Amino acid sequence: MEITDIDGILCNGIKEGKFGLGLVKFSGSIAGVFTGNRIKAAPVIVCRENIRKGYARGLIVNSGNANAFTGEQGLMDAREMCRIAAKLFGCREDEVAVASTGVIGRKLDVKWIRRKAAEVYSGLGNSKEHAEKFANAIRTTDRFIKKAFSESAKISAVAKGAGMISPNLATMLCFVFTSAKFESGELYEILRKAVKPLNRLTVDGDTSTNDTVLLIATGRDKIDRGVFESELERVIYSIARQIARDGEGATKVFEVIVRGAESEKSAELAAKAVANSLLVKTAIFGCDPNWGRIVAAVGYSGAEVDEKISIAFENDEKTVFLVDRGKIMGREEEAREIMRGDFRIIVDLHRGNCTDYAIGCDLGYEYVKINAEYTT
Repeated sequence: MEITDIDGILCNGIKEGKFGLGLVKFSGSIAGVFTGNRIKAAPVIVCRENIRKGYARGLIVNSGNANAFTGEQGLMDAREMCRIAAKLFGCREDEVAVASTGVIGRKLDVKWIRRKAAEVYSGLGNSKEHAEKFANAIRTTDRFIKKAFSESAKISAVAKGAGMISPNLATMLCFVFTSAKFESGELYEILRKAVKPLNRLTVDGDTSTNDTVLLIATGRDKIDRGVFESELERVIYSIARQIARDGEGATKVFEVIVRGAESEKSAELAAKAVANSLLVKTAIFGCDPNWGRIVAAVGYSGAEVDEKISIAFENDEKTVFLVDRGKIMGREEEAREIMRGDFRIIVDLHRGNCTDYAIGCDLGYEYVKINAEYTT
């Protein structure tokens, strides 16, 4: 199921080298959540302004240039992108959502965007090929397109993201489309809860200036809210896993599940600290069951913790305890086998009943190579 299978969606995109442009035409309610970085890219600022009223008629996205740390000129350029799209869509510029991704600190080539926008608009359509062209247009270092759907709730999402990913959203653009009918205020409440998997995602610990998640509802179908909320979180969880899978140079995805915490905050802090630890990530890349790095990460996380913790590695077939209530179990070789594929790190603090999780990927040689050469 593609985004073009959602009733009321037309899209297209173009990719030329490192630069891309995508357009989506629609009419409906819209809600968004954005980066927690204090330095926000110009398109984030403009998009927040434009969707505040909860209604939009189109989306324009460019890749290759983040239009971030570009001052007043950047804001002018982001608004010009909206004007360009609005003229094509036949709507007001404040009815256009805008997003950018790419290199920070470089002036946007608005002339290229204006020229390519007309070309992209002339080819708008609702086929699978159109959806793939849009998804490809918004990629940067992504190795593959991220998409997920729910037929029962009539939801289809497309995203990009591979590097500069840290809990608190993540460096990504994620656009979720649905034909369900919800008012914008209701849509925002639903989205705020559903983005938790993205707020539990980390690739490299860097939080982007451009993170944007938009939920767009064309209002053609009546869907039960409870069903919709459940399916939306499942779709976004799938997107989060795919972004982790595509972490620059990543070879495996892992989850950190913290149990037995005194509070929800302690569980969250511990899970994020382990998933975000470069020492843990590199150990996972090398299939090194160095549980001491996990202990250290939990210890500095800010969570309430003592030495009576348990640490286990598990996959769908087996659970191996490395530490059990503070006792070292000496089962490293068994754990090493589990680490050869995707797996879960279970940390039990034995202090309460709260739990939380984080999603991460390993960190290897290819990550350094990709990011050492990113702007060249």
